[in-house]
Amino acid sequence: MTANRVYVIQVAMDEEAQPFLEAAGEVSEPVRIGGAVHRGLDLGGRTVVLVTSGIGMINAAGATAGAIHRYGDDVAIIVAGSCGGLAAGVSVGDVVVGTDTINVEADATAFGYVPGQTPGMPASYSADAEIRTALAATTLDGAVVREGVMGAGDKFATVDIAHELRESFPGLLTIDMETVAVAQTAHSHGAAFAVARAVSDLCAPDGTEFETHIDDAAERSARVVIAALGAL
Repeated sequence: MTANRVYVIQVAMDEEAQPFLEAAGEVSEPVRIGGAVHRGLDLGGRTVVLVTSGIGMINAAGATAGAIHRYGDDVAIIVAGSCGGLAAGVSVGDVVVGTDTINVEADATAFGYVPGQTPGMPASYSADAEIRTALAATTLDGAVVREGVMGAGDKFATVDIAHELRESFPGLLTIDMETVAVAQTAHSHGAAFAVARAVSDLCAPDGTEFETHIDDAAERSARVVIAALGAL
């Protein structure tokens, strides 16, 4: 890490941004860059940028690229918010710190690539070791903080999709709709990347479970990220 590093917290939805806004001592006026909304925050005396990208891979990639170009070469992107739990033993409320993230939509296996690998790109994207360590070291009363591989794609994972993902990517702990797009964009620009998302649902048949737990998941994710920023 360098003294000039800019930490960018990226979320998809307003519900995921709200805990950071509530925790901030000061919040700047919002600035729209493309489809994303940027705000400067004072979190415990540290100035960071909160970016709300909108939902989905393309929105996430665009927001990340915009942040990297706006804030300079030494940017670290930390993805926060909610995710769906896939692996056995993962529960609603768990916070998952990503070791790596995989694009579950990518399939170039006909050309010898592994499932999830885009031609010319890595099979997965590893999180920055320093930030990941700080995230994983956080403890929350009544909540599990665990590390593992996370997946992302452009489909909200309901039961049938989750079953297919468990078959194709048996090592995945979670699934969401943005993380790997952020990771690949950061990789392409040489920027640091990390992720801590909380499980809001277990890929139920509809969005009811997600809607019930999104606020709590967003709050837990934010607490982990804020604590880690204080240690970096």
